Amino acid sequence: MKTAERYAEFAAREAHGVSPVYERLSLAVSRDDETLALLDTLPPVKRQPNLLFGVVRFLGGPVEDPPAFHDYTVANWPAIGVEMRTRATQTNEAGRCAVLLPVLAALPQPLALLEVGASAGLCLYPDRYAYRYGDQTVGSGEPVLECAATGLVPPTRSPSVVWRAGLDLNPLDVTDPADVAWLDALIWPEHAHRRARLRAAAAVAAADPPLLVRGDLVDDLPAMAARAPARATLVVFHSSVLYQVPEPRRDAFAETVRGLPGHWIANEAPDVLTYDALPKPPGVALQNVLALDGTPLAWTRSHGQAISWFR
Repeated sequence: MKTAERYAEFAAREAHGVSPVYERLSLAVSRDDETLALLDTLPPVKRQPNLLFGVVRFLGGPVEDPPAFHDYTVANWPAIGVEMRTRATQTNEAGRCAVLLPVLAALPQPLALLEVGASAGLCLYPDRYAYRYGDQTVGSGEPVLECAATGLVPPTRSPSVVWRAGLDLNPLDVTDPADVAWLDALIWPEHAHRRARLRAAAAVAAADPPLLVRGDLVDDLPAMAARAPARATLVVFHSSVLYQVPEPRRDAFAETVRGLPGHWIANEAPDVLTYDALPKPPGVALQNVLALDGTPLAWTRSHGQAISWFR
């Protein structure tokens, strides 16, 4: 996909109805030959809209006004390009726990959670957050994660977690203001509720930090899995991570995780992990597929705001 097409698709499928600022900005970039030429100097995986917009926000640049964004990006491209080459979209959206919870709660308890692409580890605390599925509430505490559920009877209890760990090429520290600032920059401009959720989830993680290890999701996964307590059910999981991984490494990861004891929960776009047959997705917005041990279970929205269970 050409870079211009990538930005146009982001506007139509991800930002539309969710972030008017990013919809307008992404459309503008898709028609901006000068900015597109700069983006095309980067490796393809580094040209993504969320990364560009997050870096500009992190550096203090404007995203509300497309002409101002263009001028800032062109004038400051050396600094922007360096940040885009060295950073990744490590969006650590605790809201994704709301679509993981129905699967986690149904597995044999207690659980040992191992997340690949863990960022700062905020999705390693599904037992510490509260959830609201329509008029049903699960758990207690902050943040409260809202999720529209279709075709699903929500769980009645939170899972029991006795061990939590994460692998990431560049793990982030929720006690480091610079790392939290990067997580904040990745949140879309209008989403004040997600910023509040980030602060609440970061407080949970900072009070009881998880084991986060710098490592590769293929080469280092078996050794990390071996550290999980034998008395717990190992659950290896990931959300919106594998699109950043080259396809041969995705295949190697899938082979590796299938060889581990326990279970594997994937929450990825359907063109990232493919399945033989999927029902039609609800609407035109970008959806992930929630799967357990290679079996697809539901469509989910990327920030955990909705889940549509397969019937």
